[in-house]
Formats: sequence, C-alpha cells, structure tokens
Amino acid sequence: IISRGVAAPQEAVLYVITSPVGPYYKTGFKPVRLTADTEFIRAWPGGAGNAKVGGNYALTMKASSQADGQGYSQVLWLFGDEITEVGSMNVFFVIVDPCTNKEELITPPLTRGDILPGVTRRSALELELIRGDLIVSERSIGMPEVLKASKEGRLKEAFGTGTAAVISPISCIQWKDTDIDIPAPGRVSQRLLTEMQAIQYGKIKGPEGWSLIV
Repeated sequence: IISRGVAAPQEAVLYVITSPVGPYYKTGFKPVRLTADTEFIRAWPGGAGNAKVGGNYALTMKASSQADGQGYSQVLWLFGDEITEVGSMNVFFVIVDPCTNKEELITPPLTRGDILPGVTRRSALELELIRGDLIVSERSIGMPEVLKASKEGRLKEAFGTGTAAVISPISCIQWKDTDIDIPAPGRVSQRLLTEMQAIQYGKIKGPEGWSLIV
C-alpha cells in the first residue's frame, strides 16, 4: 500500500557529486560591477535566506539577468536600504571609521536570519581577527552609509566571499541611478585570496582545525 500522506521520511540518501570548475565569474579575480537598483528582494527575516536551498537561488535569476543586461555583473541585495548579500555571496566593506580613523572591516550580521552563514565569510573574519590590523565588525550597514563614506573618501574597498568565487572584488555599486565607484582590488581582498588559496593548497598552515591531512 502506498501512502499518499505527507510525512517526514524515515531515511534519506545523500549524494556527493564532484566536478572540476572554472572561475565563478568569467572575469576571474577582476573587479565586478553591481547594481542595487532592483524591485526584487532576495530574502527577509523569518524566511529561508540563511539556508542553502534552491529557492534562494531561483528567485534571483530574473534580477541577475536584468543586471547583466544593464552592464552589471550581479545584484547587491538590499532589505530596505540595509545591505544583505551580493549575488549568492556574502559581502564585505572596508571603511575608515570617522571617529578612530582606523579601517573597519564590515559584513552584515547573521542575526536577522536572512543571510547565509558562509564558510568563506567566517574564514575571512577569523583570518582578519588573527591579523589584528583592522576593526572587524559583524553589523548592519546600509547604502546611505556606503554612499556617505564614498563621498568622504573613507570607502577603501568592497568584496564578496563565497565557496566558488572565494574572493570577488567590487569596483562599482549602482544605487538610485548613481554609480558609486570603489577602489578595486584592494589590499584586504588581495591578501585574503592569496592566504586562503595557499591554505587550501597546503602551501601554508592555516588556523588550528582548518585542514586535515588524509
């Protein structure tokens, strides 16, 4: 007898498929241009934006296609004016704090539940905390703050992090029909990419517990 009811499965089969791939972006490590001018929202508090599920990618395709048609590589996703992610990656900004005059590495927090807790995101945070020459912050950041920092010359760089792209520098963000130009690639994105790839290929030792020889 085949049950037609909907219930949780008692067992499941996990498939792991591996395949060689090329660069996530056709530009490779070259800086990408983003647009935040879209009517669509990728995720919201209470949704599934913090889970790696197909629905988080499917609803981005139309907006991404429109961005490509306008000459931009991807969409910078907002919730209101608050920045969440870029494409399917986490996003970072390096901004000089106007009070301390120190550079702050900023990435949106996970507390709202609308951002994927990426491993590369966590790796970037851990490496920069160990290095210690930046203020490292997981906090909300909105486009008004980015625009203000740009106008005041305090926006030093921006980049995305993800499993496939690793580090992707950002050279421009369109917001409210205005292009905000960003120096790219910057020293932080360059050193993170170099260090992460060296750890991945076993050329240098990473933080304790990152790698296991098998």
